[in-house]
Amino acid sequence: MSKKYKIVVFSDLKKSLGNTLKSTVSLAKMLNGEIAIFHVKKATEVVTEDSHLSAIRSLNSEYIDMDNDINSIVTTYSKDFGVPLTYSCTIGNLKNEIANYIEKEKPDFIVLGKRKSKIFNILGDNLIPFVLKKHNGPIFLSDENQVLNIDKNLSLGVLSDDEETSIATLTENLLLHSQKPLKSFRVLKNADTSDKTQVPNDKKEIEFVFDSNDNSIKNISNYVAINNINLLCINRSQNKKDKNKKSLSMPTNINDIINNLNVPLILMGQSNYTL
Repeated sequence: MSKKYKIVVFSDLKKSLGNTLKSTVSLAKMLNGEIAIFHVKKATEVVTEDSHLSAIRSLNSEYIDMDNDINSIVTTYSKDFGVPLTYSCTIGNLKNEIANYIEKEKPDFIVLGKRKSKIFNILGDNLIPFVLKKHNGPIFLSDENQVLNIDKNLSLGVLSDDEETSIATLTENLLLHSQKPLKSFRVLKNADTSDKTQVPNDKKEIEFVFDSNDNSIKNISNYVAINNINLLCINRSQNKKDKNKKSLSMPTNINDIINNLNVPLILMGQSNYTL
């Protein structure tokens, strides 16, 4: 892995940013990545007066304060983690600025901090569904409480609703940092779950099969906890045999996954996307 992957953290500068950065640093070390932080503050939160001159002053003052805050965070974490971090910030329309950043910088990975029951309010205004439309590559959703730690043995899981799931290059690269078999969780329509667990002879992958129903994700959550999974990759491609079936990465499914799975998640790149 000689390529340096570009990883950007879209941050709202909340208290959970520390854990998000810790997890992102672990991801970057595993995948040979470089980290940038991008922060957008809504202009409507800064400009509260009608006077044009007052508005300009407020914007300039807020930008200086914001830049100082992020610089302090970057300096501290760069020193603590021993990795270089870069940053940029702006004031404007949230979605427009993020779309412009993605178009201009073309990051390989986008990082967002997930919060239960607030999937549509991460950084405001339905950001995850928006980013899913704008970015075909992988999206890393860090967990507030479960930090991805490269110093601990990685226990990797893959969640898919496709009968013919193949191991992506990204997953193979992550497996280089794990001494444990890959845990594959598959959600299939009318699945035979009488023998839910399947262990191949080479023991490189252990497969769990679940019938597709309203309780699928909750059931998977129990198996994720039992198997001590600390990073779960979610297949983002469309089901090959059922084109009408909604992908696991649809907003409603992602909401269900985030509310039930207490681990960092990677929404994999689309099937035609290569890192």
